[in-house]
Amino acid sequence: MSSIRVDFNVKHALLSENRKSTKMVQYNFKKITVVPKGKDFIDIILSRTQRQTPTVVHKGYAISRLRQFYMRKVKYTQTNFHEKLSTIVDEFPRLDGIHPFYGDLLHVLYNKDHYKLALGQINTARNLISKIAKDYVKLLKYGDSLYRCKSLKVAALGRMCTVIKRIGPSLAYLEQIRQHMARLPSIDPNTRTVLICGYPNVGKSSFINKITRADVDVQPYAFTTKSLFVGHTDYKYLRYQVIDTPGILDRPFEDRNIIEMCSITALAHLRAAVLFFLDVSGSCGYSIAQQAALFHSIKSLFMNKPLTIVCNKTDLQPLEGISEEDMKLVMEMKSEAMKTLVAQGGEATNDADVLLTMSILTEDGVIAVKNAACERLLNQRVELKMKSKKINDCLNRFHVAMPKPRDQRERPPCIPQAVLEAKAKEAAEKEKRKTEKDLEDENGGAGVYSASLKKNYILANDEWKEDVLPEILDGHNVYDFIDPDILQRLEELESEEGIRQAEEGDEDFELDGEELTPEEKEALSEIRKKKSLLIQEHRMKKSTAESRPTVPRKFDKDRKFTTKRMGRQMSAMGVDPSKAITRLRERSLSRKGRKRERSTDREHDGGDAMDVDQPNKKLRLRSTSRSRSRSRPPGEVVPGEGFKDSVQKNKALKLFKNSAKKRNKDAKRGEADRVIPTLKPKHLFSGKRSIGKTQRR
Repeated sequence: MSSIRVDFNVKHALLSENRKSTKMVQYNFKKITVVPKGKDFIDIILSRTQRQTPTVVHKGYAISRLRQFYMRKVKYTQTNFHEKLSTIVDEFPRLDGIHPFYGDLLHVLYNKDHYKLALGQINTARNLISKIAKDYVKLLKYGDSLYRCKSLKVAALGRMCTVIKRIGPSLAYLEQIRQHMARLPSIDPNTRTVLICGYPNVGKSSFINKITRADVDVQPYAFTTKSLFVGHTDYKYLRYQVIDTPGILDRPFEDRNIIEMCSITALAHLRAAVLFFLDVSGSCGYSIAQQAALFHSIKSLFMNKPLTIVCNKTDLQPLEGISEEDMKLVMEMKSEAMKTLVAQGGEATNDADVLLTMSILTEDGVIAVKNAACERLLNQRVELKMKSKKINDCLNRFHVAMPKPRDQRERPPCIPQAVLEAKAKEAAEKEKRKTEKDLEDENGGAGVYSASLKKNYILANDEWKEDVLPEILDGHNVYDFIDPDILQRLEELESEEGIRQAEEGDEDFELDGEELTPEEKEALSEIRKKKSLLIQEHRMKKSTAESRPTVPRKFDKDRKFTTKRMGRQMSAMGVDPSKAITRLRERSLSRKGRKRERSTDREHDGGDAMDVDQPNKKLRLRSTSRSRSRSRPPGEVVPGEGFKDSVQKNKALKLFKNSAKKRNKDAKRGEADRVIPTLKPKHLFSGKRSIGKTQRR
């Protein structure tokens, strides 16, 4: 027991040690910088030179200054070309310095010779441009005039651009490779990997879609998968990488195309658990004999790898139903699969782990195949690490304490009887308990079985649960007799209500006519009458002016609404009522049809509208303006404004202006105003600074 526990701890320690110490190399080809075309390359560099270097020079400058001016342009252009080309050379992977899997995969896809030749041309162009810049900088040191220096600069930049134009095809080729490499799946050659291989259309892509989140296209024709596809699955809390390879045909190595060579490269270089899919039904278009021939032709690639033969599509043809010849071929493949692991760890514990059956359509055996492959791969990796030198570092961390035997008596583990009984009872309850789903399946399924909502009622007798409760029984409402203490509670409520009413009667006083004297009755009637009048007046004030009826004079018999009364009230408020009374009288006269009197304001007005008599009415209308009210000074009090005099109004106007001053000041200009803050921004309307101008810094 203790040896098993130690072995288990050592295995997990090795796995954790591997995760900590081994630095997994990640190949991310999506980060490679875009390679521009030859013409775009030249435009980028020359545009940057024009923007980042001075552009104004005069022939009156000293010759040393002229030489320095053009030498700076040549050096700057060469530096930009060198940086750009160096980025291309450095970011593209070197086939000799990466994992052999990626090296051979790139060779299969792009031809290693062409790839190296293109990068070599880029490197040569970088060196040529550096040499050109060095030569022309030497010549510029001896330039004797502005024209000579400028000509040397033009020649230097021209020769650099010519070099870039000559490597244009190489740049275009590298850009195509970069785009294709960016679409390659991110495969880690060092992690735990399950590799799926076999003839086309045997169910490889369907299997990876079942056990991972990958979405590989599945079609009923061959070579649907034309490149490597990657998915990820978990087993025993560890992440496994599952790779779907294109189909392989049984033909000579030289005749295989690029699609098949991708599978061969993965089988040759990845340390993975291999699943060789075998279609026993023959629906893929290839017989078992052809698939066995393919297995024997590539079995050298399976050495030192846990190999499992998976017989797929057993729903169409069970493995036991195939012919004797085909069964013999399958058994030969099984015996060869047993020989792939010799003292490498991960050997199958029995024959069943090497030959498995599965059906993707019915999902029968899918998880068993995945678990078997992951388990064999895990055992192999652990055993290889147990044989390495890292095991000593891990074993130093463990100490297994073994008690010394004091006598010859055996002491097995003791479990209390109560604990065993509790566990047995719990297991029995789990087995006996039936859910509503189980009951539904037993009683006819959905639509036939109806769940009872009353079976969990807590009653004195379980037979009462399904009884139907009537609403009316013997002419009485059943719910009135549900509570056995209903009458007693009703009496208690009635007595409590009577006590409360008695208490309220003592506190309040009655306003009925029986307890009031005649004087009190008269006062009460006056109060109620006054209250109704107040309610009516309030409703009249609340209504709008249009809907408020005008009280005719014949109904104002008490002469309550008169100008004298209004004058007294306004005088009491401190307002001069004379103008308001005059205006009311003028309105009453105009309604009767009398001619309106001349306004007193017009008499004092300085206008000359009536000074000249016009012979004709039309001429008089043309020559005179329409009558309008005379403009009042701001301080004059208008009736109805609520001011006592002009002093009070002027003071109110002054306070209003002072309060609005800050708001007006802050709101003079904003986003909603049609204003252009700066008509001519400096950075848009000024030219480039000449040498020596620093006022804009």
